[in-house]
Amino acid sequence: MAECHRQPAASVRSPEGARARGETPLTTSRMPKKIGLLFAGQGAQCVGMGRDLAERYPVAADLFRKADEILGRNLCDIAWNGPMEELTKTSNCQPALYVHALAALAALREGFGEFEVGGAAGLSLGEITAHAAAGTFDFATGLKLVQKRGEFMDEACATTQGGMAAMIGGLENDVRRLAADEDVDIANINAPNQIVISGELANVETAVGVAKEHGIGRAMMLNVAGAYHSRLMESAYVKLEKVLADVPMQAPRFPVISNVTGEEVKTPDEIRETLRDQVTGTVRWADCMQRLIHLGCDFFIELGPGNVLAGLLKRTNRDISVISVGDAESIRKCGEVL
Repeated sequence: MAECHRQPAASVRSPEGARARGETPLTTSRMPKKIGLLFAGQGAQCVGMGRDLAERYPVAADLFRKADEILGRNLCDIAWNGPMEELTKTSNCQPALYVHALAALAALREGFGEFEVGGAAGLSLGEITAHAAAGTFDFATGLKLVQKRGEFMDEACATTQGGMAAMIGGLENDVRRLAADEDVDIANINAPNQIVISGELANVETAVGVAKEHGIGRAMMLNVAGAYHSRLMESAYVKLEKVLADVPMQAPRFPVISNVTGEEVKTPDEIRETLRDQVTGTVRWADCMQRLIHLGCDFFIELGPGNVLAGLLKRTNRDISVISVGDAESIRKCGEVL
């Protein structure tokens, strides 16, 4: 088992330190007009995520250490050492992704200085991460909320038999007709011609089988534990609503776009409502991207493992610049690009 809390061997703490290492610090003269932050959702996880951040950046190591203390368990060991089956459990995956994304953001700022944010959005659980980054609530509050959300969704999965499938190459109206015919829900509208359906496993499988008859180019089942963002998550919806009622919140410091509305949320009541509705509602990710672009964001930073959100953004608007940040090397590259 790895020692999760060892002190990093080397770190970069300031723009001056970045220059000493041959890296390019962020400066206001070189900044884009507006930076948009994108926070990864479930499915982006990979064993080892965040380890090199904690080794290189003290602020990232501190967040992982705090997470273990807050949760009372060794979350970083699961994130760094797996196995993948354990990390993929919703109750582990969601808090691990939350911590990793915020650690990457903190490391980016530690290495290259503070920068203004024009807006943020997060895919599914990433929306909670976006709110933590925007100061809607503090790190510990958000982590506890994500932990509860993951547990509630795990419980919903255990009492239902659900599935999800991606519909690629079809128009939204075609997918909606298919969903209505087979009694499943629209879970995600990720990008033009990429929509995810969710519901009873047998119904989803039937929908996949007849997708071409509805004008959909390709349909594929997803390897998930249940039917997220569908009516099968109703029990999680009810439980999360009760938890959200007691979560202290304030207005975000920068715009955070809601998954379910595709618009900014500003008041605590509105934030509680949209985070609750997201559990059973459609994630309108393409609308979230368009809204951030409309707000003037012209450079996007994806925070989390992999580059799924960068790919979806490019499918939404090819002209927008985006870079994925999830490890020390990508942080260096982000500084150079900026």
